[in-house]
Amino acid sequence: MNSFTKTTDLLHRAMDVSTLRYSVSANNLANSGLPNFKRTQVNFESELKRALDSEKAADGEFRLATTDERHIKSNSTLDYRKVEPRRVLDYTTTENANGNNVNPEEEAMELLRIQLNYQLLTQLQSFEFAQANSVLR
Repeated sequence: MNSFTKTTDLLHRAMDVSTLRYSVSANNLANSGLPNFKRTQVNFESELKRALDSEKAADGEFRLATTDERHIKSNSTLDYRKVEPRRVLDYTTTENANGNNVNPEEEAMELLRIQLNYQLLTQLQSFEFAQANSVLR
């Protein structure tokens, strides 16, 4: 896979995750007054980093050979395309006396951060295609 394809694929996936994050944060904000509601957040980057790091390590690292598919693979490479965002429910904290753990101000700021992040990702995607277009000319 070439660099352009991988970069645009990662940017596309990041935009999809931002859209999911926006939806989850909007749901958190909408339910900020509901008793015993617990906020949800989206985890993605740490698992993606682990997959990308496993690709780097695969290039020059010692690997154990396996002769049967039932053997445990020692250092298998993770495919970044199979990494999916996970919704994580925060049930350990409480923000309000009614059991709800959503802070509306923080959630509103998170929505703004997600919007700005999405705009940056679209600009990066446009830049990648502009570079490819200039090469093709």
